[in-house]
Amino acid sequence: MSLQDWARNGWLTEHKTSLGEIADLLAVADRDLSDCGAQGLSEDWQLAIAYNAALQVAITALAACGYRAAREAHHYRAIQSLTLTIGAETKLVALLDGFRKKRNISDYERAGLVSQKEAQEMLALARRLRREIENWLRAKYPGLLGKQSAINGR
Repeated sequence: MSLQDWARNGWLTEHKTSLGEIADLLAVADRDLSDCGAQGLSEDWQLAIAYNAALQVAITALAACGYRAAREAHHYRAIQSLTLTIGAETKLVALLDGFRKKRNISDYERAGLVSQKEAQEMLALARRLRREIENWLRAKYPGLLGKQSAINGR
């Protein structure tokens, strides 16, 4: 399948992005990557914040390709689209989707579900995706990054 097929299925809508939108999405991801280190956060919140950073970079890749995930299953579609946008391996997408499910349960159903190890794994994955998305943008859509953007190693 392609992004165009997804759009025909109603899973994506066409979207015209801008340098400003890309910068804003990456700034949200960077903020979340930074906030994960705040003192006193539960493992549940650490995972949720790191997950949001990863979600924002997946949304960034979709926007760069001219799409936005439809409202229904928004998070799921954004994550799954990584195979079509940046060519992410299915193993990486499956790992991120597993964290999506765990975050959903810990946010809405049960506290204390997330281990410190899982929170750290999600943070490492979010940092990795942030770097990969910026490298991908630099290679495929350099005009969307602007001069101020630089991989910050988070």
